[in-house]
Amino acid sequence: MPTITGFEYKRVPVAEGVSLNVAVGGSGSPIVLLHGFPQTHLMWRHVAEALAADHTVICPDLRGYGASDKPDGDYSKRTMAADIVALARALGHDRLALAGHDRGALVAFRAGLDHPDTITHLACLDVLPTLDMWDVMHGTTAAVGFHLYLMAQPPGLPEQMIAGAPDAFFGHFLDLWANDPSAIPPGVRAAYLSACRDAIPSIVADYRASAGIDVEHDTADRDAGNRLRMPVTVLQQDWGAALGYDAAALWRAWASDLDHGTVTCGHFMAEEAPAEITKSLRTLLTR
Repeated sequence: MPTITGFEYKRVPVAEGVSLNVAVGGSGSPIVLLHGFPQTHLMWRHVAEALAADHTVICPDLRGYGASDKPDGDYSKRTMAADIVALARALGHDRLALAGHDRGALVAFRAGLDHPDTITHLACLDVLPTLDMWDVMHGTTAAVGFHLYLMAQPPGLPEQMIAGAPDAFFGHFLDLWANDPSAIPPGVRAAYLSACRDAIPSIVADYRASAGIDVEHDTADRDAGNRLRMPVTVLQQDWGAALGYDAAALWRAWASDLDHGTVTCGHFMAEEAPAEITKSLRTLLTR
């Protein structure tokens, strides 16, 4: 199984009956990097190795993914964010910078809202906040997000359908979303597919939460006027041009201190353009 070169691996308890697999490397102020779908912490391997030159870099597998525990039940982003805060504290860090990609960015977003005194800097890569994501999906353009609707269905059918052809399902996204397929070499791709095959119920539960409890939590924050207090960097593909929305404006409603940019690489930007992502994170950490 591939690993991040020079990083130490450990299992860290973060909640009752839940431990996360985590890779830790470097020294200095801490930054936690959260992976997306259909991946594991390995997606950060290039960025993590670069940042470890002057930061303590913490790369967990999220609850329900990779080699972390996959409990039944709660996959709200609130619970998954609490996992990350508990992980950092277990490693000796009461304050930390946090960057997330895809699903990990939704966890990071929730951590920023729920734990503003803990998260010093926040980066979200290639997502919209959950409320905004559902709002911009409409008409035939929503077909690009078919998996969101599939995994939002009640327990049973989505899990059965995905389990019938897991490599075809998860591999579809690895192929479709990468502008540069060579950025995910065969050994890493195989590791992603293996991890996903072993995590179908929990991956579906994560997505199902984003069509239910996560919407409730985000709606409550929006109605209360809660916003992200820390410096925020958002990098996205230009989906707004394709689907007809202003991504920067949507993010400004949540973050006052926002640096929003678009990228020309594919969805898997930490693997396709690691130098660009590393530079953006270093810039964020100076704000």
